[in-house]
Amino acid sequence: MIVTTTETVENRSIQEYLGLVAGESILDEKVAKEMLTGIAGAVSESYETYKNKMTQSRLAALEQMKAKAEKMGADAIVAIDFDYAVLHDDMLMITASGTAVKLAESVLSM
Repeated sequence: MIVTTTETVENRSIQEYLGLVAGESILDEKVAKEMLTGIAGAVSESYETYKNKMTQSRLAALEQMKAKAEKMGADAIVAIDFDYAVLHDDMLMITASGTAVKLAESVLSM
């Protein structure tokens, strides 16, 4: 599955737009609250832990989005974007969204 932030896939043409796909992940309340209130300072040893949890959450949202695109028969997801939202003042939701597409079989010549 090709996943890209661009609106096209290099050397491939889009045959069909299948629709919007999205995946969500919510950081657990304790970690999100600590991050949002600034308890985790940039120089603390906890910083790496928080950074890793953010990465894991972002990847979980991405994998969820890819699974939805695969069910639609997509070859790629274009124009992906990540958004972050604070929920209930102590939870952090990460959303990955993009457009599922079917690519043409032939490769474009340059």
